[in-house]
Amino acid sequence: QVQLVESGGGLVQAGGSLRLSCAASERIFSINLMGWYRQAPGKKRELVASITSGGSTNYADSVKGRFTISRDNAENTVYLQMNSLKPEDTGVYYCNLAMRGMGYWGKGTLVTVSS
Repeated sequence: QVQLVESGGGLVQAGGSLRLSCAASERIFSINLMGWYRQAPGKKRELVASITSGGSTNYADSVKGRFTISRDNAENTVYLQMNSLKPEDTGVYYCNLAMRGMGYWGKGTLVTVSS
């Protein structure tokens, strides 16, 4: 069972930056999709960004131009660089891995953006 461990969340003022990391506990299949989701209080979990094993990326409209997703395949790690943070970016950020028809979730890391 692959485990995903997120880190890098915290409290930041609006306009600031944070970098989230998500490491897989073991080597993962070479063809996969990794992504970041977030869930704000009282709202549904939503996709923030995703990246294929080949490096193709996809972003939610709300974060385009501010967030950058990247990955290190050798380290089985995915990153989310978040710049120009807004209070509406507040939420629990979850890492997701999809491979071989299976989906895996991390436990989440809290990001709080103060105004």
